[in-house]
Amino acid sequence: MEYSKTIEQITAPIEILKIVGSNQVLISQITSDSRKVGANAMFVAVKGTQVDGHQYIESCVKAGAVAIVCQEIPKQISSNVTYIQVADGALALGLLAHSFYQYPSHDIKLVGVTGTNGKTTIATLLYQLTEQLGYKAGLISTVENYIHTTRINATHTTPDPVQLNRLLADMVEAGCDFCFMEVSSHAVAQHRIAGLRFEGGLFTNLTHDHLDYHGTFAEYLKAKKAFFDQLEPSAFAITNIDDKNGAIMLQNCSARQRSYSVLQMADYKSKVLDYQFDATHVLYNGMDFWYRLIGKFNVYNMTAILATAQELGFDTLEVLEKAGLLESVNGRFQSLRSQSGITAIVDYAHTPDALLNVIETINQLKENAQLITVVGAGGDRDASKRPIMAKIAATHSQKVILTSDNPRSEDPEKILDDMEAGLDPVDKKRVLRISDRRQAIQTAYMLAQKGDIILVAGKGHETYQEIKGIRHHFDDKEELRKIMN
Repeated sequence: MEYSKTIEQITAPIEILKIVGSNQVLISQITSDSRKVGANAMFVAVKGTQVDGHQYIESCVKAGAVAIVCQEIPKQISSNVTYIQVADGALALGLLAHSFYQYPSHDIKLVGVTGTNGKTTIATLLYQLTEQLGYKAGLISTVENYIHTTRINATHTTPDPVQLNRLLADMVEAGCDFCFMEVSSHAVAQHRIAGLRFEGGLFTNLTHDHLDYHGTFAEYLKAKKAFFDQLEPSAFAITNIDDKNGAIMLQNCSARQRSYSVLQMADYKSKVLDYQFDATHVLYNGMDFWYRLIGKFNVYNMTAILATAQELGFDTLEVLEKAGLLESVNGRFQSLRSQSGITAIVDYAHTPDALLNVIETINQLKENAQLITVVGAGGDRDASKRPIMAKIAATHSQKVILTSDNPRSEDPEKILDDMEAGLDPVDKKRVLRISDRRQAIQTAYMLAQKGDIILVAGKGHETYQEIKGIRHHFDDKEELRKIMN
């Protein structure tokens, strides 16, 4: 669908400090990316962490922009352009995008999933479950986006406001009843979800991550909580009360409050009866239930999924029937097995807590086999978690290979130095460092014997490795299949 609105119509939700020019000009495009500006565009100048959109205003006018939203009106203005001054460009962009695309979140039941770990699994499986229940649904996730059955590549956990609202508008046009969306802390802090109306929100857990962006854990927590603060009284808010930050999310939250747990009394409670390598047996709110996801962390994920489904009003018995058939999300605890009896598990675990969860799950199931863990850490990201992750791997694995993840602009060897700093002399006896990820995976397989388990952690669903700003094709599962067949 093509969209066209006057400036007056688009700017209805925002507070305008000053306007120079006509507000009756028709707009057919809205963007904060100067490279995408075309005829009859509204360009929103956002002061980002690395780039200030204000420096591109003149070039946007030359490219066809007829409206400029900015925090500072330029000294030189064009007579055929309308300039709109606002206090916060990022906040304005979110509100304007929602308005431009006809407030799509008002016409779809939008559920946001936030937390450090579990967002992708929960959002994706809720999408799949809802589709299996006979509804049309949308998905916005780290791995992929869906508009009913149409797959769209994902570039960010939560897209920028223009992409996000366009996706929601396309879902509404396609007749989707629901949308399940990962809500990252970056998205909240950068107002990407500004103006959106959520049917409900879900909190998974909060552990060490993204401190390179937020600076402190308190700011990271604040960003997550801000999502729940904006929920309306008609919405629901579900939190994991086994996480020490779970209750904090609900403080000052006006939505209908619900809890889930594995360890204590809650509105939605799962008690583990049995773990197996291909299934888990739980008692969920008094009902006996088997499902195909593995590990304690997935008990939390499944409990959150069932809780959300019930808050949305789905039939509980039908939900349990369909949920029992759901399978792991791409790159989340995916297993491959060789003819020689070696099992490899690929997982996206790239935080200390996620890595520990996966390793503990494997150790719970592996009996007498040895675990060989291949793990790295991303470049240009929070460096403080590197030694912690190396220590976790060395403490809970029989052998460890430290390797390259996505080094980005950093020297891979320097990243491995940071990881190795977390190891004591005893740990180092179990650890190799091989910066070439392909060689590291091959070495792990050569060290493995029948019955052993290889964990390749950190990249999961990703099919690339970013080195010195260039993305090279690399897929952990693909590399394993080459050597295991």
